[in-house]
Amino acid sequence: MLHIKPILSSLLRSKSGPILLLIQIILSVAIVANASFIIQERLALMQRDSGIKESEVLTFSLFNFDPLIDKTAQNKIDQQILRGLPNVIDATSTNMLPLSGGGWSSTLNLGPDPDSAKSTPQFAMYLGTDHTIETLGLKLIEGRNFYPHELKDSLDSPSRLAIISSALAKAVWPDESALGKVLYEGKDAQITVIGVVEKLQGAWIDSSSLENSVIQNVDYGSSSYMVRAKPEFHAELKDAIKKALLAENPNRVLDGFKSIEALKDSSYRDHKLMITVLTMMVVLLLLITSLGLTGMVMFNIQRRTKQIGTRRALGAKKRDIISYFLVENYLICLAGGVLGGLLAIQLGQQLMKIYSLPMLDLSYPLFTVAGLFIVTTLAVYLPARKAANISPATATRSV
Repeated sequence: MLHIKPILSSLLRSKSGPILLLIQIILSVAIVANASFIIQERLALMQRDSGIKESEVLTFSLFNFDPLIDKTAQNKIDQQILRGLPNVIDATSTNMLPLSGGGWSSTLNLGPDPDSAKSTPQFAMYLGTDHTIETLGLKLIEGRNFYPHELKDSLDSPSRLAIISSALAKAVWPDESALGKVLYEGKDAQITVIGVVEKLQGAWIDSSSLENSVIQNVDYGSSSYMVRAKPEFHAELKDAIKKALLAENPNRVLDGFKSIEALKDSSYRDHKLMITVLTMMVVLLLLITSLGLTGMVMFNIQRRTKQIGTRRALGAKKRDIISYFLVENYLICLAGGVLGGLLAIQLGQQLMKIYSLPMLDLSYPLFTVAGLFIVTTLAVYLPARKAANISPATATRSV
């Protein structure tokens, strides 16, 4: 049985190396635990379901330069042209694009008196048509879609309809159905909820109101369009859209062809960069810690060659020598892991206060310490095997 007391005595006789390694392990545990937590948190944000067929929806902007053109009438003609193109599932115009980082947001009152009535949480306000749900691939879970004759040409209409996301419905009416409920815009405009979709995210990925969305039945001649088709048809569809719309009216410009999937990737670009940087930092810290332990073991092998050879001459087996260095490693890792875990919790609390991050889950320091034990075991084992191969004759020649 291997005694720990001689190992501790050996570590205390040469304090500088173990202390520096201990500090390195403490910092590594604190940083790796919080970095891993942030990575997982960012990945969870990026994997949220938007409710949209992101890869299928192609978006673009259309700019008219003819001052005499009736934009509302032209918009309706353009939508019909888009829906008639080959391989198009559906198409619509829109005032804002999902997950794009820019658009319209608003709140509505729950009563007719804006001064005394409560208001809804902030939400993304889409202006759409009876084709918006099908174009985005949304799942209608309550109520119905707009009828074509219900579409309005402007927001000035005092009586409008709305289809809202289930997240907003639960936030405003948690214990009852949202269907038939009336929301108020000022004193005059009333918006009646006729449908609820399972999910529809807004434009701002870092917003706490990302899941809150409202589609109103207003088709007012926007310059943004969405066309749904299978991704394999998008390349040829871009050319077909340009050709068809410019043939209808050549005095305009089409620009910004992007799928919603590409818009989402662009919006999450900073998150991806953070994940990449933190991942590299985690790998680098673990590598440096492993190399530090390997270096310390190799140094100890050189310094303790006589001691190891003497132990072998006195009957110590190879596994005893390997166990000696592994236990030495585990003692340093255990002390560093405990102190590093405490530091990780403190660092997590500071990050929570400064950057509004969630509280660090205690499993992250625990898993970090466990991972550190595994990595350092691999780092120590090979040089420990080399030490175990020192012949007893080495000690005899040296005495």
